[in-house]
Amino acid sequence: MLAVGAIPVSANEALMEMMNDPGQWVIQTGDYANTRFSELDQITRENVGDLEVAWMFSTGVLRGHEGGPLVVGDMMYLTTPFPNTVYALDLANEGRIAWRYEPQQDPNVIAVMCCDTINRGVAYANDTIFLHQADTTLVALDAMTGEVKWSVKNGDAANGETNTATVMPVKDMVIVGISGGEYGVRGHVTAYDMATGEQRWRAYSTGPDEEMLVDPQATTVLGEPIGENSSIESWEGDQWQIGGGTTWGWYSYDPELDLIYYGTGNPGTWNPSQRPGDNKWSMTIMARDPDDGMAKWFYQKTPHDEWDYDGVNENILVDQEIDGQMRKLLVNFDRNGFAYTMDRETGELLVAEKYDPAVNWATEVVMDPESDQFGRPQVVADFSTRQQGEDTNTEGICPAALGTKDQQPAAFSPQTGLFYVPTNHVCMDYEPFRVSYTAGQPFVGATLSMYPAPDSHGGMGNFIAWDARTGEIKWSLPEQFSVWSGALATAGNVVFYGTLEGHLKAVDAETGEELYRFKTPSGIIGNVTTYEHDGKQYVAVLSGVGGWAGIGLAAGLTNPNEGLGAVGGYAALSDYTALGGQLTVFALPD
Repeated sequence: MLAVGAIPVSANEALMEMMNDPGQWVIQTGDYANTRFSELDQITRENVGDLEVAWMFSTGVLRGHEGGPLVVGDMMYLTTPFPNTVYALDLANEGRIAWRYEPQQDPNVIAVMCCDTINRGVAYANDTIFLHQADTTLVALDAMTGEVKWSVKNGDAANGETNTATVMPVKDMVIVGISGGEYGVRGHVTAYDMATGEQRWRAYSTGPDEEMLVDPQATTVLGEPIGENSSIESWEGDQWQIGGGTTWGWYSYDPELDLIYYGTGNPGTWNPSQRPGDNKWSMTIMARDPDDGMAKWFYQKTPHDEWDYDGVNENILVDQEIDGQMRKLLVNFDRNGFAYTMDRETGELLVAEKYDPAVNWATEVVMDPESDQFGRPQVVADFSTRQQGEDTNTEGICPAALGTKDQQPAAFSPQTGLFYVPTNHVCMDYEPFRVSYTAGQPFVGATLSMYPAPDSHGGMGNFIAWDARTGEIKWSLPEQFSVWSGALATAGNVVFYGTLEGHLKAVDAETGEELYRFKTPSGIIGNVTTYEHDGKQYVAVLSGVGGWAGIGLAAGLTNPNEGLGAVGGYAALSDYTALGGQLTVFALPD
């Protein structure tokens, strides 16, 4: 925390000082690098088995609870799924509700939200809580009173634009994305002035260079200029206008390089035969200057996506040694089943390997810079939904559309040098069909069914430790269902994660040995966080089953093909858990 009377040079510098205080958890990702690592070490692998429930709080909402609480000083802030109520809890007064903010939103937005009514949490900066509501209203709230400072509309739900993501405060701006890839939305990222809500810049994922904020000669892909009209020329006609590439994932920031990083989602529609070409720049990692939004480099992980492998997963920024040289790395665990290690300054591709052995839609990513296939996955014809054709059910594709990992964030420990990754071990059958675009109506064009990866442990998930320097799994823990919770690594050499059945688990960071488990009242799709209050370390997690994996339970769906194929795959989940939003906080006994 800043000393009393200190005047920060910028809201960004004040926020970074707070991030460096391990007693607080001031943005959803823990830090700008998205490591989700805490220096707190009171809870260790020797004593974590003694954890007890310290206190609980019911949110009063029954849909899926992703994201997690923030802790700023004596205050805890959390938000719910729709209607996105924000609670401020006074930790110095037994969690008393200091204030609540209850948005008045049109419930019709629920019908336009793809995969449950989740919200991945509020953000904090400059004595302000920032909430991006389901209806795309961005609201700035006074952190002490909950009073609205300003609000602005970031999209139009009538056209299918919604929001599920958190936002990222950078310098004197708030960086905001958009959801709606299943409705033909043209994705974008927008920067708003933190003090006034005025729009500073907007960068689209597809379209003309000037609207994408790219310089055809200075913006690069794998070290080469992207060239003029790189996006438009990769689409047929004006399809880029309904091209998807939405930006509903996580954002990271390197203050030294002064670059923000994020990913873009799937192209619309899910029927690849209707959109020939690479469909740039969907499925892409983007590095941009936060001041004006200009792009420095791109990397498209899945050109001409045929499986809905959205590229929005978090980019984790670490410094590690590769081939005897310290490198500024960006590590990305993509939906498509490949884990990428890149130089975050230049966009150079260093490692691309499968992080689940079941992945079969591609054989490899070509790593030879001299090849015309450099950086491209090599698609297997038997699992190509385009090559198999419209109205053909392509069977046995691994992973399923929800990916080897969806948005549930991984963690990194500088003590072990390893990444801890919640994964889905799920495959699918995929039948594309022709669909027409109507604003505000579903623009999917595929029927899916999902099931556990065959010839394996029988479950639908693994929790793994990954070495991004070599592209190797160090250990893997099988789970009955997908691990849809975000991970947390701590200096006590303990890693935490939650399960869809509702267990909070603690494992040894070096060996993966399970050290503790506790069954919370509902399935966990929230992200585990830790903080310190009055000298004591706490671990907190939201439970409340839902999200894409739990959409059958959350929305009362029974048709196996509903929920974009997830309902049938996760039908057994109802035997293990039920709906209900609750925060559970753990601590060691006094």
